[in-house]
Amino acid sequence: MRKKEKQQIMEIINLLSRIHEAVERRAAQGKIAGVWDTLAECQQAASAAGERIERSEGGGHPAIPLLEEYCETVFEAVGELEKGVYFADGTGKRLQRQLAGIRSCVQNELPVREEVVFFPYKASMWDALESVYLAAEADPGCDAYCVPIPYYELHPDRSFGAMHCEKGEYPAWVRVMDWRDYDIEERRPDKVYIHNAYDDCNLVTSVHPDYYSGRLKRYTDQLIYIPYFVLGETDPDDRAAVEGMKHFVWLPGVVNADKVILQSENMKRIYIEEYLKEAKKNGFGRCHCDRDFLEKKFCAEGSPKLERVQRLKKEDFDVPVEWKRIIERADGTPKKIIFYNTSISALLHYDEKMLEKIGRVLELFREKQESAALWWRPHPLLQSTIRAMCPHLWERYRTLVQQYRKEGWGIYDDSADVDRAVVLCDAYYGDPSSVVELCRKRRMPVMIQDPEL
Repeated sequence: MRKKEKQQIMEIINLLSRIHEAVERRAAQGKIAGVWDTLAECQQAASAAGERIERSEGGGHPAIPLLEEYCETVFEAVGELEKGVYFADGTGKRLQRQLAGIRSCVQNELPVREEVVFFPYKASMWDALESVYLAAEADPGCDAYCVPIPYYELHPDRSFGAMHCEKGEYPAWVRVMDWRDYDIEERRPDKVYIHNAYDDCNLVTSVHPDYYSGRLKRYTDQLIYIPYFVLGETDPDDRAAVEGMKHFVWLPGVVNADKVILQSENMKRIYIEEYLKEAKKNGFGRCHCDRDFLEKKFCAEGSPKLERVQRLKKEDFDVPVEWKRIIERADGTPKKIIFYNTSISALLHYDEKMLEKIGRVLELFREKQESAALWWRPHPLLQSTIRAMCPHLWERYRTLVQQYRKEGWGIYDDSADVDRAVVLCDAYYGDPSSVVELCRKRRMPVMIQDPEL
């Protein structure tokens, strides 16, 4: 049974007890007008509670016969009232004893199940939630749901474009539920997990407005945000480094979340300090400016992304046949595999220079394809970003990708699983990115590209 349902049943039992006390007091004063109707309502409320328990726990739950016995006693009291006698032979005390027994039974023998729902939007970012989902799935007292939610590409004017839902791109073992079949307003889950904190503040994509954090918060006891990215470890006293990442702190999902799970104590310190500054600057009061409250809101529990990439092995992945031809020589010996990652921020910063750099990198690795295999994996939202924010680059970028894929000498990875590339590659080359931290956790050599060179 859900926690809220149990609370409602307990509230019904306590209300019935108070009603009987009030009725007895009125009866002692000779005021019994309306008592008949009141007792009938008590009986209906107890019957409804029994039906809810039976639906949840089955007809064999011990609280059901206790509620039936209570209803019989109420029925007897109604019969006495018809004879002009009210609560004869200690009927009132018997009702209170029965309610006490029901209360104890419900409190101690009615197990509570927690409903937890995960609302990912990009399948490629599922690793930010996966280990938490696995723990919830394994908990016998928990019902866990993965509900991939729809999102929109944004036009340059930030109006909604095409809608996407990546429900079919999750690992086969994840039991996904169609977003149209999960009504959060009706179900009111105990916990909601999200990995997107932008709501309507992103310039490239937007989750469906029904899943903005402000709305989700209204229908759950606890809204929990886990960032979909991992940042390089930053010293809270390094102001230049903090300036470069503080924009992640004051986002709608961070503000609305009851809990934010962060990768380290350093990140927690940075989030608290920067959040306090922004809250005061924006005129927020109460808990938003309470350091003790923020110490509980921001939790340094580690990143599920890092947990996942550390436990994975090469044997956990199937490599497509056409990719094996690229990463192996004719005699079957493996080549060195270079994970080439291109990010959104680098493209926005360098503009056309970034496309020139990508072109030079592809040309170099095409020449060296006998000794090294290139595994190019652009950021999953890179194409959407170019269309929305750099439309003048779109045709040139699309031509680069089409030519690379047509030539077929390197891997082009637009799948949802970044960890496959992290685990199977031998070295990282590309832009600064949260992927760098995943590679470092795997002790992979890392080299950052410079579009100026």
